[in-house]
Amino acid sequence: MSFFTALKSHRVAIILIAFSACSNPKKPIVLEKVSLGVESKSDYPMLLSEWNLFKGRMADLIPSESVFAYDINSALFTDYAHKARFIRLPEGETVDYHPTESLDFPVGTVLIKNFYYPQDFSRPKENKRILETRLLIHEDEEWKAIVYQWNDDQTEAEQVILGATLPVEWTDKKGELQRINYSIPSQPQCKSCHEFNGEMKPIGPNARQLNTKYQLEDWRKSGRLTGADSVQFPKLVSYLNESKSVNERARAYLEINCGHCHRREGPAKNTGLYLLTSQTDEYRLGVNKAPIAAGKGSGGRRYSVVPGEPDRSILAHRMTSLEPGEMMPELGRSIEHKEGVALIREWIEELVN
Repeated sequence: MSFFTALKSHRVAIILIAFSACSNPKKPIVLEKVSLGVESKSDYPMLLSEWNLFKGRMADLIPSESVFAYDINSALFTDYAHKARFIRLPEGETVDYHPTESLDFPVGTVLIKNFYYPQDFSRPKENKRILETRLLIHEDEEWKAIVYQWNDDQTEAEQVILGATLPVEWTDKKGELQRINYSIPSQPQCKSCHEFNGEMKPIGPNARQLNTKYQLEDWRKSGRLTGADSVQFPKLVSYLNESKSVNERARAYLEINCGHCHRREGPAKNTGLYLLTSQTDEYRLGVNKAPIAAGKGSGGRRYSVVPGEPDRSILAHRMTSLEPGEMMPELGRSIEHKEGVALIREWIEELVN
């Protein structure tokens, strides 16, 4: 019996349990001009194809008429997975500008992120295997996360509530074969990263992330982005861009990989460790800061960041560790991000200068 066949036989019971435990009865959202047959939040499609997000062969990820692609400057590390990002706006609606947080998307917006692995990273556009598609749906009073797992034939993806683990392998740019067990998050886990003042919010699509390749300027000129007349858009550097300073790259890396939790509005606010690029207080960045409740996660180290000494810094230790209760981030990786760790270690070494 296949995974999807087995899931279908149980999914009704699972859905009833999950939504009775997690949902609040509110006025259902109406997604204009989208033929979904959705009457309530719990009726979101079990199959990704029913959203009509892509045309032709779905795995080619060719956006439908109401969907457009977007990109960001610095991407969250997820076990080296590649991502393809899209937005669907309700017909006739626009996005309102915000200078620091996620842009203000209208009710009915669907943010779409596909996670995939090319068979050979030297040829990233060929032989792609899509593992999951995550949707963030702007309902009338909140954002809702839905996760879809793709089948082996790459013809369909089905909603998963409790997550899944998939074996994945690829050839890296050095020609070496890599193998991991990739984790698709459960739907409740999504909020653990997307929490903002107790509510679920998007993470990536803010102005400093979206300000790449004239993207925001194009949105403004086309009328897609409003409230941004004469605005000089902020910009987050790509942490992969070695022409930028180590400090700029490291701060960008910490913001996208850690800052969504480690900020005053995030789930790790009680740590007092705040890692957005807007943070200017070195102590709040962890410099000579003792942890509040790191427990064994400290690895016996006294401070989050010890200038010039990455081996004595909790931050570098937790980025390297794969042990539950020690590793950071807690979700989204099963292996060490070697390039990211090397960047943060270099940043810590330079802090003495």
